[in-house]
Amino acid sequence: MSATVEEQMVVKAIREECPWESLPKRLQSTLQTKDEWHRSVRWIVNYCIRKRLQWNTCFARRVCREGEYYEEMMRYLRRNLALYPYHLADYICRVLRISPFRYYCDILFEAMKNEQPYDSIPNFTAADALRLTGVGRNEFIDIMNKCRSKKLMWKLNKSIAKEMLPTQPVDFPIEPWWGVCLVNFTLEEFKKLSEEETATIDKICKEEANSYVLFDPKVIDGLYKRGLVYFDVPVYPDDRFKVSRLEGFVSNKDQSYEDPIEELLYAVFVVSSANATVAELAATLQADLYQLQAAASFACRLGWAVKLVDADSVLNDAGAPGFPSNILSDDEEGSNVSVNSEKSGQQLVSVDSDGPRKISGSAHVGFVVDANVTSYLMMGSLSPGLKSHAVTLYEAGKLGDSCIAELCSDLASLEGKKFEGVLEEFANHAFSLRCFLECLQSGVVSTNEITDSAGEANTPISPSHDIDNATDNLAKMFQLTQLDVSADIRCESLASLAPSTLERLFLRDYDIIVSMIPLPSSAVLPGPSGPIHFGPPSYSSMTPWMKLVLYTAGHCGPVSAIFMKGLRFRLLPEPLAGCEKALIWSWDSSVVGGLGGKLEGSIVKGNLLLHCLNSMLKQSAVMVQPLSINDLNASGNLVTVDIPLPLKNDDKSIASAVAQTNLPKEEVLNLTLVLKDLSSKFELTTLGYLRLLRLHRIDESDKFDPENVSYQWVPLSLEFGIPLFNPKLCERICERVVASHMLQKDDLTEHCDVMRNVRRHLRELCSEYQATGPIAKLFNKRGCSMDSPRILINSISGRWNPTNDPSTPTSDGAPDEHQRLKFAGRQRCRTEVVSFDGSTIRSYALAPEHNEAATKPISEEQSSVHDVKSELEDTDSKDVVLPGVNLIFDGAELHPFDIAVCLQARQPLQLIAEASTASSSMV
Repeated sequence: MSATVEEQMVVKAIREECPWESLPKRLQSTLQTKDEWHRSVRWIVNYCIRKRLQWNTCFARRVCREGEYYEEMMRYLRRNLALYPYHLADYICRVLRISPFRYYCDILFEAMKNEQPYDSIPNFTAADALRLTGVGRNEFIDIMNKCRSKKLMWKLNKSIAKEMLPTQPVDFPIEPWWGVCLVNFTLEEFKKLSEEETATIDKICKEEANSYVLFDPKVIDGLYKRGLVYFDVPVYPDDRFKVSRLEGFVSNKDQSYEDPIEELLYAVFVVSSANATVAELAATLQADLYQLQAAASFACRLGWAVKLVDADSVLNDAGAPGFPSNILSDDEEGSNVSVNSEKSGQQLVSVDSDGPRKISGSAHVGFVVDANVTSYLMMGSLSPGLKSHAVTLYEAGKLGDSCIAELCSDLASLEGKKFEGVLEEFANHAFSLRCFLECLQSGVVSTNEITDSAGEANTPISPSHDIDNATDNLAKMFQLTQLDVSADIRCESLASLAPSTLERLFLRDYDIIVSMIPLPSSAVLPGPSGPIHFGPPSYSSMTPWMKLVLYTAGHCGPVSAIFMKGLRFRLLPEPLAGCEKALIWSWDSSVVGGLGGKLEGSIVKGNLLLHCLNSMLKQSAVMVQPLSINDLNASGNLVTVDIPLPLKNDDKSIASAVAQTNLPKEEVLNLTLVLKDLSSKFELTTLGYLRLLRLHRIDESDKFDPENVSYQWVPLSLEFGIPLFNPKLCERICERVVASHMLQKDDLTEHCDVMRNVRRHLRELCSEYQATGPIAKLFNKRGCSMDSPRILINSISGRWNPTNDPSTPTSDGAPDEHQRLKFAGRQRCRTEVVSFDGSTIRSYALAPEHNEAATKPISEEQSSVHDVKSELEDTDSKDVVLPGVNLIFDGAELHPFDIAVCLQARQPLQLIAEASTASSSMV
């Protein structure tokens, strides 16, 4: 962007090729005369050069000659170590005789002469130079070491580096459909041609079709190495291509100069599809079609994209507007078959203006992962193929369907190997990734269904607990049917796209999106009108709001305290005071001193809780769950169990899930009852897992009998997606998906309804307790709730000890299970406020007029309009909704929590006013 308004106006005038008479008056007054406008050649030429525009189609043709324009462009490109402009080769290569090989030799020499490191060469430039010259990082360093060894000679004569560069281009693969073009020969060059070369040149001149396959490869190779021919990689608007692995990619720095074609490449990698034409890709990206063709041509030239063509089109007229619609895909390693026009027609689907596209034929699935998965794949040095896949996934942003089978094969090579330390985490992600990808590729239909239709006997499938054999057993359970794994996508690449581009990409290429667990908060989620998403339904579901929705819907969960951002405690309120340990979650996944930002929460010792809480509240709102010593196991750790989803009450999924936990018999019954009760109150028919926490419990009837001790299971968290960090859990989720027929058409509608209800519950909870919500407004009135009329319901001991008098301060000591019973079993009210005065916890009901204000109904018309508007805003907005009032979940319900006495530097407003008046009178 230009620095001043005048400069912006000049750029707009250049782009629109405005004559002097059409210039704005402000610009005319700045330039003063018509001659000065024409003399501002530097502005015009620089703009056209930065955009890599053809001379005969841009404004530069009015102010400079063609040769001068392209010579200035090449000087600019060499100075910035930029990519060779292949789309301008008709003049640069044919007339100026600057071949890509010669250009990259100059680039390498320029970097060596200035003693720049190899990393200073932009990645695409380095990759293309490596392809043509064979000079990569190691060769570059070797040449520089040889030059520096000459010491004084190197300082005086830098040209010795040029003598060490190759004199001819190396051999590289050439596709049959590439075009062969001639340069402008000199008479001496023409005289040196052999008879075969002369005949070939005559054929190129006379024949309209100039495909490489029509000529003798040895003759063309000899002409190319002498710089007499160059290759054109034609890409037309009707062409289709698929992105393959980025072999030969050089991970250097990104370009610091402006290059619209190079900038398009990353976006092309992400949005490319074998079923989309180049024109459709341009429409998706809202990009210039000519520049997109140039970007796709460069990707094909380096072998990073494979053009889908039929055999006859190579022999047809090269100037044809496009290729026939019957497309054949390459046969890779004998595993892929040709895709005929009938199948392509089934997979190409239309987009309805009223909503998402309808699934017809096979469903296209995209699996979204984060950058951590690419780093784990990069660690797999034992398998060379994994590094190539990791580079492709990181740089291109996704792995296409043609690479998924290769990735699974490379991941299979890791089986049977033992990993320790950090590599164990890599192994877990590798096994889980292969397990789920093979599950998707198989169509998630068990062999039992197929044998049923054939009248064969069914054989029960028993779950395997051996990680090495997990994916093998799973692969035997499925047959290839309905799902087509279109891509493995990196969420950071999706986030780099414009929202409108992302929406068009989702609607065009994907029917189903599946997300990994945990998904970064910066990830992009499909909207309600996009593809079906098996992952977080909204950004709020990736915050502790989701836990509160789960707890309040099931009226069950651990005691939880929620504190607003910016508070500072001088003492801990009950029930946090005296706890053995506590679980802490930050609201926006921020990390402070190693705390927060973890999916499973951070465990903090009770004696450090005050310090940790004050540190985290500076950055974010916080949820805290106190734990007694009896809630922990002998090692002082939490006892949790992960239940794979989906779960239904009307099938045997709960019994199957409980049986796989291998819990003692006395704990199984309670777990089964909790799951049945929770699934009846909250829909668990989604993809993911439910984590339950074991808490110590003593029944009220047996509270004085220490021998009658039991445990209760309560829901801790609900996660949406596929957990790659746990191979066994991932395998069990895949088994549940198969058994529940979740990805069949009927269940997809059910899943959408479930996610819509989850979003509604989240939206209602956030709107009620956020800073602008009714509860927060009522509770945070002037003077806090202490000035509001309140009716005492219960008076509860500060330590929740039923043996103490409720109205007296409590003795020191850790809280136990009786205290939980006392708090959870009290009388409740709709607008109850839980208050702690430093020694005693009491619960109050607000006065009737406040009750009416807090529970004022909303009309049906207003509610429906609000729901439609909020449904779109909930998925589009990444802003984290923070709680606007302190809250406490007592094990059954959620209430405001008055902890004013525990806060630091909290003084009554009246006292502050009196102090201010006194100080002003003294002055």
